[in-house]
Amino acid sequence: MVREQIGNVHEYTVSELSGAVKRAIEDNFGLVRVKGELGRVTRAASGHVYLDLKDEKAALSGVMWKGMAERMTIRPEQGMEVVATGRMTTFPGQSRYQIIIDSLEPAGVGALMALLEERKKKLAAEGLFAPERKKPIPFLPDVIGVVTSPSGAVIRDILHRLRERFPRHVIVWPTVVQGRGAEEKIAAAINGFNALAPGDDVPRPDVLIVARGGGSLEDLWCFNEEAVARAVAASDIPVISAVGHETDTTLIDYVSDKRAPTPTAAAEFAVPVRSELLSDLLSKERRMVGAAAQLVETRRNALRSAERGLGRPEDVLGAAQQLLDRKSDQLVAALRARSAKAATELARISGPLSLAALNTKTATMRRETEALTRRLQPAARRLFEHRQDRLSAMVRLLESYAYKNVLGRGFALVRDAAGKLVRSAEAAPASGPGEIEFADGARAVTFGEAPKGKKNPQKAPAKKPVTAKQQRLFD
Repeated sequence: MVREQIGNVHEYTVSELSGAVKRAIEDNFGLVRVKGELGRVTRAASGHVYLDLKDEKAALSGVMWKGMAERMTIRPEQGMEVVATGRMTTFPGQSRYQIIIDSLEPAGVGALMALLEERKKKLAAEGLFAPERKKPIPFLPDVIGVVTSPSGAVIRDILHRLRERFPRHVIVWPTVVQGRGAEEKIAAAINGFNALAPGDDVPRPDVLIVARGGGSLEDLWCFNEEAVARAVAASDIPVISAVGHETDTTLIDYVSDKRAPTPTAAAEFAVPVRSELLSDLLSKERRMVGAAAQLVETRRNALRSAERGLGRPEDVLGAAQQLLDRKSDQLVAALRARSAKAATELARISGPLSLAALNTKTATMRRETEALTRRLQPAARRLFEHRQDRLSAMVRLLESYAYKNVLGRGFALVRDAAGKLVRSAEAAPASGPGEIEFADGARAVTFGEAPKGKKNPQKAPAKKPVTAKQQRLFD
C-alpha cells in the first residue's frame, strides 16, 4: 500500500522543488510589513545591505538593494526597532527564505529617541559635551562660514539678518541637509572649512554656522549621526549649531560651542548690532570728553590755589640776585688786579735781558751742539761695524750647522713611509717603504731585516759642547 502511494507521488528535481516553493511564498506573501529588531547589519561593496529582523522567538533574513539603501533617511544599526515593508521570496542557493525590503523606517519616534539617548550617553562619556571644551565665539568675526543647503530659506534668513546687524564676508559650503548620505557631506563641509589655511585663496572662517530649517525627527536625523557630531567636536573653528526650530534638539547641539534656537538667531549670535556699537561708542566718547574736561578744570583750580600760597617770585629771588651782583663785581675787580700784578712782574723779569745777550747765548749753544755731533758720528760708525761683524760670524756658524751642508759632507737622512725621521736602527720599521735623502736628491728604499752577521751600528758620538767663543757670537 505504501509502495503504491509512493509510486503515485510526483517526483521533483531540486531546482523544480525550489522554484515551486519560491512561487508559493511569493504568491501568498507578495507584500508584507514586518516589525522587529535589527540584528546583523552588513553593507556589501556593491552597496547592497544585508540584515536580520528578529524578535524573541524567530529571525528573518532581509536584503535591501543599493538604490533603496541610498534613499533611506536613517542608517540601519544593530538594535534599532524598525518596520520593514517588502515582499517575501526564497534564495535557492541556500534553501532559505528572505524579505526583499522596499522601505525601512523606525518603529515609531520612541525607537529613534532611544537610539539618540544611547548616542548621547556614549559621546558624553567621551567628554565631548564638557563645558571646558567650548570655544568662545569671536565678538566680530571677519569671515563667517555657513554649512547648509544653498537653495533653502535658511541661507536667505542668515544673510538678511547679517546685513541688518553687521555685514560680514560670508562663505557658504553647499550641502544636502536631509536624506541618505547627508551626514557624510555635512561632516566633509565642516572638515573642509577647518582645512583652509590663512593666506589661501579662500579665506579661513572665524566662526561656522551649521544650519537647517525645521522638520520631523526623521528629517533632522542626519544631525544626530556620530560622524557630524564628531566633526563638530573636532573643529578648531568655533561652531554655532542652528538646526530646526527652538523645540528641536539634535546631537550636534550638545557638542557645538553655541546652540542657536533658529538659523536667524545664529546670525544674531555671530555678529553684534552695528548701530548699537556706534551709539555705545559715541556715548563713551562723550563721557570721556566730559571726564577729561572735568579733570582739566580740577587741576586748574588746584594750580590756582597752590599759586596763591607760593607768594611773589621777586620776594624769594631778590636777595639772592643782589648777592650775585655783588660777587660778580668783586670777581671782575679781582681779575683786573691780578692782571696788573702779572704785567708788572713780567716787566721786572724781562728788563735785564737784551737782544745781544740772547744772540750770544744762542750762538754758544749752537757751537756746543756741533761739537757733540762731531764726537758722536765716529762712535756710531764703530758700533755699527762691530755689530755687522758679529752678525756675519753668526750667519757663518748657522750655515755650518744647516743640515744641507751636513749632507754635503757625506751624511744622509732616513725617513719612513710617513715622512718621519728614522734616528736609529732600532727605530726603523721592520718592513715597508722609506726614503733616504742625500745632498743631491732622494732615493726610495724598502726596510727589511738587517743582514746576518752584522751588528747594529754604534750610536753616534755626542755632539761637542758649544765653546764660549761660539756662545759670544750667538750673544
